[in-house]
Amino acid sequence: MTNDPATRLEMVMDIGRDLAPAPAGADCTEITGCASFVQICREGNTFYGAADSAIVRGIVAIFISIVDGKTPDEIKKIDLEKMFFDLKINVGAARLNGINSMIRFFKNL
Repeated sequence: MTNDPATRLEMVMDIGRDLAPAPAGADCTEITGCASFVQICREGNTFYGAADSAIVRGIVAIFISIVDGKTPDEIKKIDLEKMFFDLKINVGAARLNGINSMIRFFKNL
């Protein structure tokens, strides 16, 4: 991954373009605390997401790529915060609250 912050954000937005919509009947939760609308859906151990911002959609896609196919117990053992922040994506203070809300959602499954 590049060290250029603008290029990193472009990459995050590109990742979000491939976010699959949730199928009918999936259990969906709106993530509170995000500046954008964010919804994470689950059908078994398969996760889906939606967001009304390209950057946030990419962030959701990153988290889903980490947890998809894993059980809640397996997800609780993952250091999601470290994994995400190791990517060094400059999201700004306004989005940090939403990122922390997404992490809490996954940890509380």
